[in-house]
Amino acid sequence: MAEDLQELVLNLPREKNLDGTNSLYLFKGAWVSAYVLRAVDSFQRHFIAQDTDIIVASMPKSGTTWLKALTFSVAKRHIYDPKESPLLTTPPHELVPFTDTGLYMEDPLPNLEQLPPPRIFGCHSHFANLPESIRNSKCKMNVMRTFVMESMFWALFWDNVLGYWKASLERPDKVLFLKYEDLKEDIISNLKKIAGFLGIPFTDEEEKEGVIEEISRLCSFDNLRNLEVNKNGVRPSGAPNSSFFRKGEVGDWANYLSPSMAENYLKIVEEKLSGSGLTFRTSQ
Repeated sequence: MAEDLQELVLNLPREKNLDGTNSLYLFKGAWVSAYVLRAVDSFQRHFIAQDTDIIVASMPKSGTTWLKALTFSVAKRHIYDPKESPLLTTPPHELVPFTDTGLYMEDPLPNLEQLPPPRIFGCHSHFANLPESIRNSKCKMNVMRTFVMESMFWALFWDNVLGYWKASLERPDKVLFLKYEDLKEDIISNLKKIAGFLGIPFTDEEEKEGVIEEISRLCSFDNLRNLEVNKNGVRPSGAPNSSFFRKGEVGDWANYLSPSMAENYLKIVEEKLSGSGLTFRTSQ
């Protein structure tokens, strides 16, 4: 950890993670794990957004891999036909690299200028921890949220989700707020929504040719999970690519809690989201 960050940490409010394992620091308005604090700080201070950038913002376990694949396929469809997509041989997390848990963890000053536009990046950061250049540029943000019981090292579910929800209400041209449950229910209309938001709506010809359906099939949970690269490949971190493909079922979070724990958690989230206008479907 850089000396200036070490000094900063000494004065930050500190709490234990929900599972009691990692320290959380209140960093510029959001709780951040010590594990990623240096990367989040470097990302915030040094990332220079381009107007054509696309940021895929999500929480862990909320459909991140799927949204990366969908966004890449929509944004790059004029370069790659779905039948010849790099997704067939390359994991979504390599085509859409993380900033805060990837690029800036490996190098506090990564060289990103050589990447061809539109550059597409993923991030788990709280909205309060995003670089100013992202806020001030014309780049677009696809935000995926689902109802999760957050037990990892990120900000509590309600704090994280409300930051992006409020931003989407204030800047609908900048932030597209998507719900995993809605995409599962109607992927076609949501693909159209993503394309329109990015400023590259599907043409009548593309719709007639079935391009939207091709992207939907390419990026379907079963198809991605069964691709050879995602069944047997390994991430640089050592994590198998297959670990990023779970059940993909709405409401599966409840299977990891006792009924009483689930009831209590639902009450807390309802209270935290009260008055925001944001609701989630919590079961099938």
